[in-house]
Amino acid sequence: MVEGVVRPGEQEGPGAGGHRGGFSVPTGAAGIDIVDPAVEESLGTVLGAVEDRLRASVFSADPMVTEAARHLVEAGGKRFRPMLVALAAQFGDPRRDEVVNAAVVMELTHLATLYHDDVMDEAAVRRGAPSANSRWTNSVAILVGDYLFARAADLSAELGPEAVRLQARTFSRLVHGQIAETVGPRPGDDRVAHYLGVVAEKTGSLIATSARFGGLFGGAEPPVVEALAGYGETIGVAFQLSDDLLDIASESEQSGKTPGTDLREGVPTLPVLYALASDDRDAASVRLREILAAGPVTEDALHAEALTLLRESPALKRARETVRSYAEEARDRLAPLPAGGPRRALESLCDVIADRTG
Repeated sequence: MVEGVVRPGEQEGPGAGGHRGGFSVPTGAAGIDIVDPAVEESLGTVLGAVEDRLRASVFSADPMVTEAARHLVEAGGKRFRPMLVALAAQFGDPRRDEVVNAAVVMELTHLATLYHDDVMDEAAVRRGAPSANSRWTNSVAILVGDYLFARAADLSAELGPEAVRLQARTFSRLVHGQIAETVGPRPGDDRVAHYLGVVAEKTGSLIATSARFGGLFGGAEPPVVEALAGYGETIGVAFQLSDDLLDIASESEQSGKTPGTDLREGVPTLPVLYALASDDRDAASVRLREILAAGPVTEDALHAEALTLLRESPALKRARETVRSYAEEARDRLAPLPAGGPRRALESLCDVIADRTG
């Protein structure tokens, strides 16, 4: 098991993960199954180097910019994207310096989106610490996010034109996903299909590029790189959807936030959309639709009732099946890859994500 992991049931707060570079990765109760000691050592080396380079890459001549840019870096996090870069690079040569830079590009891009998301969501807390927008104002948070995008682009340029092109296309998908989420489904659109499309654009795209970057800059063969990218896209969607379920199904703060936060804020995640689309006529399903159709569930007693109904609903079971189907599709995408420790680790991640929601 990799050192410094964040397990379900542990919050992702400041300083999460040991500081062998301070990294942390998402795992199940038993952790990602990295049975090959060489792969485990390589992964730790890459992620430790990523952590050091992340801190260096956000430095600015302006102390305030440095402080604000390091805010989320220092808060810790899953480092899911750098982990995928490092694992994908195992199919080539993970010792290449480009691998570390590629992982930093992916994490900087991800962090930049978090600064912007917190402004749009009017979030007060991120990773257990005050959000940048609540600490420095919305304008500063947006500009710091832009600064991180710029730093990511600068590092991409060092990797070459193909990296710049891939990062730009990924950024385009991220923006399209955010616009689609903000505008919402058009009249007549299937709300579930719309939501899954948003997840693919906002989350799957960057995780797909992370896996692609790892294979590409590790020097893997082109068919391997393509397989890794397909795996990354699919496991990325599964990962986000499993977070949706944790927000409802976890008894503790397993998801890194108070259970039912999305419900209280009126965020229509997959279980809620399945519940609203259901035509079940039993009393519990009818009552659940009645509560959810009214919008954000902010009143405490009503919130507790809705959470209980959701946890016992066919909608939650269906959402779990959807997560498992994406995890199994991701496993199928690994078929072209050579057998061995790196592939087993990626397969293990499929199990972790499928099982983390019960």
